[in-house]
Amino acid sequence: MVGDELLVRVAPDDTPQALAQPGARPYEFRGRISKGWVIVAGEVLDDDVLDEWLELGREAAAALPPK
Repeated sequence: MVGDELLVRVAPDDTPQALAQPGARPYEFRGRISKGWVIVAGEVLDDDVLDEWLELGREAAAALPPK
């Protein structure tokens, strides 16, 4: 969480669809947009919406190579 907003890792292929969701915008850090990350506004995060974003984040993390 960033304040009342949610920072979510998304798969590169899912990024356009994720950014099309209400309250979503690209994550910008030091003036650069971070690919594979989305910020979701806190006011749209009811329980159902939060669960959907968390599942999307879990899927993206599970697809990453092991470290």
